Amino acid sequence: MLLHILSVVFPVFAIAGIGWVYGRLRQPDMSTANVLNMDLFTPLLIFSTLAVRHVPIEEHLSLAIGGVCVVLGAGLLAWPLARLLGQQPKTLVPPVMFKNSGNMGLPLALLAFGEAAMPAAIVLFLVENFLHFSFGAWLLDHRVRLATLWKVPVMFAGIAGIIVGYSGVTLWAPLATSIRMLADICVPLMLFSLGVRMTAVRMQALHAGLLGGIASPVFGMLIAWLMAMLLDLDKMQSAQLLVFGALPPAVLNYIFAERYGQEPDKVAAIVLTGNLLSLLFVPLALAIVFA
Repeated sequence: MLLHILSVVFPVFAIAGIGWVYGRLRQPDMSTANVLNMDLFTPLLIFSTLAVRHVPIEEHLSLAIGGVCVVLGAGLLAWPLARLLGQQPKTLVPPVMFKNSGNMGLPLALLAFGEAAMPAAIVLFLVENFLHFSFGAWLLDHRVRLATLWKVPVMFAGIAGIIVGYSGVTLWAPLATSIRMLADICVPLMLFSLGVRMTAVRMQALHAGLLGGIASPVFGMLIAWLMAMLLDLDKMQSAQLLVFGALPPAVLNYIFAERYGQEPDKVAAIVLTGNLLSLLFVPLALAIVFA
């Protein structure tokens, strides 16, 4: 299992490492690429996932509530921790809250629990992304208005994807392929941009990286364990929620920090450190689940 987890985590560090090397050699300006990722590639990834795969969200309502509690509960615990340790809450709290539920969470669910677990994993992915692009954006910029969130490309893509998925409409194959090809740019570009940003990380940022990298899975697993009992989830859903809680910070946290100017060097350190520590915390969660 550890070898499988390593195979999921390794590309994160390989692509980020290439970005770091290129950043050291060329010092590229990634701002335009990051805007494209937020406004085009990430929305297309979410749309293509939802439009192709029908996800019975209503069957996983309790699990979705548990996912909301894991995300928001981690934020409630991280806020006083940031104050106590002299970190800016807007820097530490979002990476602790928002998990790598896409490019790590979905493969892990498939690997650990099989194809039958994918609808539940996608529900948690949707919960995390909805909260990230709504509440997470508002945390970093209070000028964000929740009533106009449907205009945000990612949210609009999510709504459109759910409608297409539930309607049973099959996208024209060449169109679906075109969308998927653009969507596939999203995660590698995020990781490459993260590596470029790491070239500017100062030593003091590594302290925040270690703090956030530990707090995210510890708080997440603690709240997931509590919610699984309170919501009376079945064994499979409880296992999914615990693994979700153990996931490291999402790479998207860095893109948000870059966009809103919220200490992106520290957030980059938290993301990379957290993904490294996932080699410890994810096997721990799986050991608890399969014990």
